[in-house]
Amino acid sequence: MKGQPIWGAPAGAASRGRRRRGAGPLAVVAGTLLLLVTACGGGGTADNGKGGAAPGKQDSQQVENAASQAVVTITPKDAAVDVATSGALKVTAENGKLTTVTVTDSKGMPVEGTMSADATGWQPVRHLAAATKYKVHAVAEDEAGRESAKDTTFTTLEPKNTFIGHYTPEDGQTVGVGMPVSINFTRGITNPEAVEAGVKVTAVPSVPVESHWFGNDRLDFRPEKYWAPGTKVTVELNLDGVEGRPGVYGKQAKSFSFTIGRSQVSTVDASAKTMTVVRDGKTVKTIPITAGAPATTTYNGQMVISEKYKVTRMNGATVGFGGEYDIKDVPHAMRLSTSGTFVHGNYWASPGTFGSANVSHGCVGLRDVRGAGDGSMPAAWFFDNSLIGDVVIVKNSKDKQIAPDNGLNGWNMSWSEWIK
Repeated sequence: MKGQPIWGAPAGAASRGRRRRGAGPLAVVAGTLLLLVTACGGGGTADNGKGGAAPGKQDSQQVENAASQAVVTITPKDAAVDVATSGALKVTAENGKLTTVTVTDSKGMPVEGTMSADATGWQPVRHLAAATKYKVHAVAEDEAGRESAKDTTFTTLEPKNTFIGHYTPEDGQTVGVGMPVSINFTRGITNPEAVEAGVKVTAVPSVPVESHWFGNDRLDFRPEKYWAPGTKVTVELNLDGVEGRPGVYGKQAKSFSFTIGRSQVSTVDASAKTMTVVRDGKTVKTIPITAGAPATTTYNGQMVISEKYKVTRMNGATVGFGGEYDIKDVPHAMRLSTSGTFVHGNYWASPGTFGSANVSHGCVGLRDVRGAGDGSMPAAWFFDNSLIGDVVIVKNSKDKQIAPDNGLNGWNMSWSEWIK
């Protein structure tokens, strides 16, 4: 069989054989494979029966494989540091719309944001926390439905100067119906809108609660009327990162709650020299009192008990009187004003004074014993039956109305003044 090509021989050997006589079995197989590849539409084309590719199919596949035209931009740039806590974070999309924006802090807590109406912009609802690392993930989609994504991390500034708010009442406390939320800041605030936006007060059952600034360092919240008994009030302080004044940032991120107890409103009639205690709408006790003497009258108005001391010292020099009294053991004292107005026990006046004469330096005195040890005394009863936040109203005194910021006494402002 000399001269015949050998199956499996090298290609060069086959080419040196009698290839010109006709196609051998290898050539037939190769031709068949070529035909199969063409018929299966290799390379993205297909025979339409007329020797060409089906119209539009190749173009459609090219569109699917093309990159998205949507461009996502995140400000600040990736790995940025000392980023401002307000106004710096923005996510935008060009040639498309944002479909996903997630921002989380270093603890994995999400940052709430708002999307623009046309879905081309996103920004956080409120300020960011200071000295915190954030991760941003954003996805946009173009008109053809193709997506593009971007991820960024950045760290906010670490403030050199900070402020906090000292608040009342305390977490978990049960208080009277007149108790406002009162926050005293350690630095004067020059950006009150930003600070106020960082404080949220809610009540269950729900009732509108509004804020009012007293000066630049005190912010109070209250409803239009006294709280309803049993109301639970929650305060959220989201002040971490709030720029309260240039270069001075808040550092609190916490919440606290308190509960409104039974309703108790006591009315002192300075002229009649009595105090009537009304609890849940019913009079439970009428107590003889002594109010301010003619030269040192008691303020009129609605006052809220802000502190209680079973025994305390009262020195006239601390409230503007010059050495007129310094009593080291005043029993059953309950503060009504910052300037020194109290309801308290009085053991130094004769029993006949109460209900018949006004002899105090502006306080409301109730009969008591030295040392606060007799629970049957009127002052002891009132002390034991009063809560921080209970209301004491003084009327018919020959004095002016107490200032709303002198103690927790914002109830002496009309609602229209309060919300102005």
